Amino acid sequence: MRLCGKWTEIFAVTTLTACQAGGTATLETDDQIASYGFGLDIGRSLEPTVSHLDRDALLQGIVDLLDGSEPAVPLDQIAEVTERVGTLIREEQNAEFESMTESNRVEGEAYLASNAEKDGVMVTASGLQYEVLREGEPGGAQPLPANQVTIHYRGTLIDGTEFDSSYSRGQPATFGVTGVIPGFSEGLQLMTVGSQYRLVIPAQMAYGPQGTGSDIGPNAALIFEIELIGII
Repeated sequence: MRLCGKWTEIFAVTTLTACQAGGTATLETDDQIASYGFGLDIGRSLEPTVSHLDRDALLQGIVDLLDGSEPAVPLDQIAEVTERVGTLIREEQNAEFESMTESNRVEGEAYLASNAEKDGVMVTASGLQYEVLREGEPGGAQPLPANQVTIHYRGTLIDGTEFDSSYSRGQPATFGVTGVIPGFSEGLQLMTVGSQYRLVIPAQMAYGPQGTGSDIGPNAALIFEIELIGII
């Protein structure tokens, strides 16, 4: 989550949402549908502030601006207060991120320790864990760092939440062996064409303490099931 930096711009742009309040807007014409889309975008920008938003006050500000009325609170006071609330929100977000970072680390380490004890699971020197679900061609070629590969794969968090899948898209993916996270790259180089592996990738071999996107949090261990279709 990221807090928008210019609070005055947030309050100015939210004037576009006045007619959407209450969920009773008519959505038939191009202008109405486009306006609803603007409202969704604005809502996303305000999501990080939702625990501090008073909707009645927000709507009053919108109406006052559209009606050309004088602000009910002096602008210098508004600037001071919104800066103070913005600082509070950033502090709360930082605390939430730090808490998630630690909880993901603990849960990931526990999962890796438990998974390593299962029959058939191998652990490499780097800490990558892999399990052979299907053997490939006997004596077949293995990908090298300079190669591209064609694969099917499914990626999940350790709780089973899927965040990416070539199966869902209905076609395999092709990319460079070194164009992916380190744990994925190492796992690919263990495989032969036709094989299917299950990888459990420690956070430090995935996206580390920063995470990525909205689905993969900080210090998240990842699971991939990979089918190596071909080497280019």
